[in-house]
Amino acid sequence: MGDNPLLKRAYALDGDLDKTRNVYADWAKSYDKDTIAGMGYVAPDIAAAALASRVADDALILDAGCGTGLVGEALSRHGVTAIDGLDLSEEMLQVAAEKSVYRNLAVADLTAPLPIAPDTYDAAISVGVFTSGHVGPDAIADLARVVKPGAPIVLTVHENVWEADLYPEYLSDMEAGGQLRIDEVVEAPYHEKEGYRCRLCLLLAA
Repeated sequence: MGDNPLLKRAYALDGDLDKTRNVYADWAKSYDKDTIAGMGYVAPDIAAAALASRVADDALILDAGCGTGLVGEALSRHGVTAIDGLDLSEEMLQVAAEKSVYRNLAVADLTAPLPIAPDTYDAAISVGVFTSGHVGPDAIADLARVVKPGAPIVLTVHENVWEADLYPEYLSDMEAGGQLRIDEVVEAPYHEKEGYRCRLCLLLAA
């Protein structure tokens, strides 16, 4: 586990936005093949299925850190089609746009407050974002802000950072502070061929 050079490069990121942009600019064209066929990346399908079972088909969804649009594709297969996507990488968004499953796509830094009004979305989903050197748990609060009260938020958190970056404590503090409710947290496959797993977090905005 952890010998894949592509994952090593991604997981070695340290939060520097320019480095992150460069990594994903280089990776955008081959990302889907490398991750799905090469790594057994099942997290987008698992998370999308979890969200689709919790929303109406016409729900307006925010896909935060949408990358090349794997989650958008998965949601559309479940009949959920009103999706806006945000990502740091313009090159990844260009690939996502080719799939024609998003209503809107925009560049955004998920480590900063999103330029979105409160209570805008019926749900939010974020897959592959909460991982080593990418986005920390503090970004969850802004996802809770931009969805409507009671709206579902589905996240994957990579096993490498779940305990190390104090996600259980952060979510518990948010729940205690009335920002969200923890519906369920389950262990789930992530990159099956690499042996990685994640926590699938099913949350409800306050």
